[in-house]
Amino acid sequence: MSTQIVAPMPGKVIDILVNVGDAVEEAQEVLVLEAMKMENAIPAPAAGRVKEIAVRKGDAVSTRQLLMTLD
Repeated sequence: MSTQIVAPMPGKVIDILVNVGDAVEEAQEVLVLEAMKMENAIPAPAAGRVKEIAVRKGDAVSTRQLLMTLD
């Protein structure tokens, strides 16, 4: 079953810390989102492997927008 990682708030993707195929642990930082002039690390909600990255560095995202999917 896949796990989706979504944006908790609107902002701008300033760094993607993983690549498709990477194994990640629960709570590992996978992406950095800039919101309200602060950098917010987005953690993986569960362990898994990165299946898809739905955004690119520099993208503006809205609340609940899909960022990546884990298998």
